[in-house]
Amino acid sequence: MLFGIPIWVFFCIVFIFVSGYMAIRAMRAEHQVEQHFIEKEGQIYLNRMEKEKERREKRMTSE
Repeated sequence: MLFGIPIWVFFCIVFIFVSGYMAIRAMRAEHQVEQHFIEKEGQIYLNRMEKEKERREKRMTSE
């Protein structure tokens, strides 16, 4: 017994805190992956828009 508490209760409490820490860590990692994906897709969109703008400008100058 530790502080009048059975050892298995103490371990359960410790595992609850460890589990909470791991859940928070996983959420942060997932958020970073999502941000990276969003930035990548945004860059692809901006590149597409820039190419379209160049294509339109090229067509306007050739007319």
